[in-house]
Amino acid sequence: MDKTITTGKFKDKPPLQDSNGSTVPAKSGCHNCSKLKIFLGALAFSFFAKGLSGSYMKSMSSQIERRFEISSSIVGIIDGSFELGNLMVMVLVSYLGPRVHRPKVIAVGCLIMSLGAFLSVMPQFLMGRYNYERIAVTVDNSSTSVSACSPASSVSHPVSDTTETPSTMKNSGCEKTSNSYLWLFVLMGNLLRGIGEAPVMPLGVSYIDDFSKEENSAFYIGLVRSSGMFGPTLGFLLGSFCASLWVDIGIADIDAISINPKDTRWVGAWWLGLLICGAVNFIASLPFWFLPYSLLKEGEEQTLKISHLPAQDPCKIDPFIQPQLKFSEAAKDFLPTLKKLFGNPVFLVYVFLTILQYNSLVGLITYETKFMEQQFNVSVARAIFLVGVILLPITILGMFLGGYLIKKFKLDITGITKFACISFIVAYLLNLLYFTCSCEVLQLAGLTVPYSGLKQLSSPKNSFMASCNADCSCEVDQWDPVCGDNGITYMTACFAGCKSSTGTGKNMVFHNCSCVEGQGHVLGNSSAVLGQCQRESCTKAFPYFLALQTACAFILALGGTPTYMIMFRSVSPDLKSFAVGIETLGGRVLGGLPAPIYFGALIDETCLKWGTKSCGGSGSCRVYDTKAFRNVYLGLIAGLRAGCSLLYIVLFVLIMRRFKPDDKEMTDIKNAERPTSKEPATVNKKEILPGAQTSEESEETYM
Repeated sequence: MDKTITTGKFKDKPPLQDSNGSTVPAKSGCHNCSKLKIFLGALAFSFFAKGLSGSYMKSMSSQIERRFEISSSIVGIIDGSFELGNLMVMVLVSYLGPRVHRPKVIAVGCLIMSLGAFLSVMPQFLMGRYNYERIAVTVDNSSTSVSACSPASSVSHPVSDTTETPSTMKNSGCEKTSNSYLWLFVLMGNLLRGIGEAPVMPLGVSYIDDFSKEENSAFYIGLVRSSGMFGPTLGFLLGSFCASLWVDIGIADIDAISINPKDTRWVGAWWLGLLICGAVNFIASLPFWFLPYSLLKEGEEQTLKISHLPAQDPCKIDPFIQPQLKFSEAAKDFLPTLKKLFGNPVFLVYVFLTILQYNSLVGLITYETKFMEQQFNVSVARAIFLVGVILLPITILGMFLGGYLIKKFKLDITGITKFACISFIVAYLLNLLYFTCSCEVLQLAGLTVPYSGLKQLSSPKNSFMASCNADCSCEVDQWDPVCGDNGITYMTACFAGCKSSTGTGKNMVFHNCSCVEGQGHVLGNSSAVLGQCQRESCTKAFPYFLALQTACAFILALGGTPTYMIMFRSVSPDLKSFAVGIETLGGRVLGGLPAPIYFGALIDETCLKWGTKSCGGSGSCRVYDTKAFRNVYLGLIAGLRAGCSLLYIVLFVLIMRRFKPDDKEMTDIKNAERPTSKEPATVNKKEILPGAQTSEESEETYM
C-alpha cells in the first residue's frame, strides 16, 4: 500500500525515507524560500544598478550639453535614445517572458547596460581639453593690469589656463570640429542601456508575482522597487560629486580656472561616474546566472506518492523542466494575445494613464537641475545633491509605505484604486502651488534692462551696445559675465566698459567701468566682479520650493505602488508579463522618448543668450528668461498631470462599476481565488483577478 505525505511541489527536496521505511518530510519549503529571497535580493540590486546609471545620466545632462556645446533639444534626443533601446526589444522580451529562462535573460541585460556605460565614456578620451569661453583682454607693459575695454581689442590676447598659445588653441579647436559629433557615442551608449534594461522590470516583477503568495506580492514588489530607489539616490549624489570636479581633472591646472561650478560654462567630470556605473551593472549580472528557471509557489503544497519517488540527492533535483520554445507558435499567438489584452477597458485606460505619467515624470527629472540652477541661482552640483539627499529618499519611503499599506489592510482592487486616485489628486493640487514660488528675471544689460539709464544703440544687431561701451570694440558673441556694483550683469567686462583690473583668475576685479558709473557712482570709482549677480528673491524662495516638491514627491510615491498593482489585478495570470511589457513600452515610447525632446525644444525657446563654439556656430545656452522658463517647465508638468487626474477618475469609475464589493462577480472571484481543502494540490490553479478573463472565456470571446 502506497504511503502518501504532504510536501512541496516536486522541487529541490522531495520526501525521503529513513532506514525503517517511514516517511520523512523534506524541507523543500525553506529551500525554495531561500531561492526566492536570493532572487529578491538580486533583483533589488539590479534595480539599484539600473537606477544608479539612469539617475547619473539624468544628473549629467547639463554637463553633457556644455561639454559638447549642444542645445537642450539634442540633450533630449540623447536622453530619449534610452527609451528607443527599450522599444527595440521590450515587446519581444515581455511576450516571451514565461517561455524563456528569466533570470538568465536579466543577467544578459545587466551586461549590456554595463557595455553601454563604458561606451558613453569614450568621447572623453577622444576629445581635446575643454576650453571655455573667455573674454580677450589687453595686458599693460608696465604692470599685470589688463583692460577689457580697448579700441585695440582686436589684437588682444585671450586669458588661458593652459600652456597652449592662443593661435594653437584656436587652430586646435577648428581642426577638431568633428569632436562636436562625439556625443553620438553617448547616444549609442544610452541606447544600449535601454536595450539592457528592458528585461529587468517585466521579467523580474512577473517572476516575483508568479512564485509568491498573492498577499505578499505587492509587498515584495514594493520592497524591490523601493530598495532599487537607493540607486537613483546614490546616482544623484555621485553626479553631484562629479559635477563639482573639473572635467579635465588631473591634467589641467585647477588654480588657473577663472570660473566656478555656478557658472554656466562650468563642465564637471561627467565621464568619471559612468565608469563606476558600468562596473556596478556588471556585478549585478552575476547572481542571476545561478538561479533556476522557475520556483515553487510560496506556501503551496502537493501530495505525492512516496513509492514513486527515487531516493536521490534533493539538492540536485530541478523543480521544472523548461518548456521548449517554438518561435513560430509564439508569433502565431501574438496578435490574439494582444487583442485579448487591449479588450480589457481597465487595462486600456491604465496604459493611457501611464503614458501621461511618463511624460510628466521624465520631463520633470530631465530638466529639474537646470530649472533649479536658472530659477534659484544654485549650482548644478548643489541641485543634484539636494535631489539625491532629500527628494529621492522621500520617494523611497512613499513607495515602501504604499506597498505596506496594501498588505496591512489587504486592499482589493477597488480599495487600491481609491487609494491611488486620492493620493494623485492631492499631489496634483499641491503641484499647482509651484507657480507661487516666483523669481525675478536676471538683470542683463542690453537684453532685459537698459544700460544704467544711458541711451542704447537702436541697431538690433548691436542691442548689447550703448554709448558707454561704443568705443570698446566688444565682440557680441562672447560670454564671460561680470556683476557690476549697480547689481546689473554684463555679458563681459568689455560691455561694462571696464578700463583696468586687479587680481588674477577667479579673484580678478575690474575697475573704471564706464557703464556702471551711471547710477550714483563717482566717475572712475565703479567696479565689477566675475560671475552673474545674485538674485536675493530667488535664493529666499528656494527653500519653500524644495519643501513643496518634497511633499509632492512623497504623496505621488505613496500612490505609486497601488497604481502599479492595478495592472496586476486587472489582467489574467498568463498575461501578466506581457501586460508589464506593453505598459512599459507604451510609457517609454510615447512618454519617455518624446518628453525630453519637446521639453528641451520649448525650453530652448526661452534662451536669452547662446554660447559660441570655437569655430563659430551656436553652442549651449548661457542664460534663460527665468519667467518664461518657469511657465514652460511648470506649465507642461501641470497640464500633463491634469490629464492624469482625469484618467484616474475614469479608471476609478470603471472599476467601481464593474467590481462592487457586494457584486456576485466579485464574490465569485474571491471564491475562485480561495482554494478548498478538497481541491487536489496537483492542479495548476490560475489566479483570477478583477478585470481579467480566463483563457477559456477569452477564447470564446474572440472566436
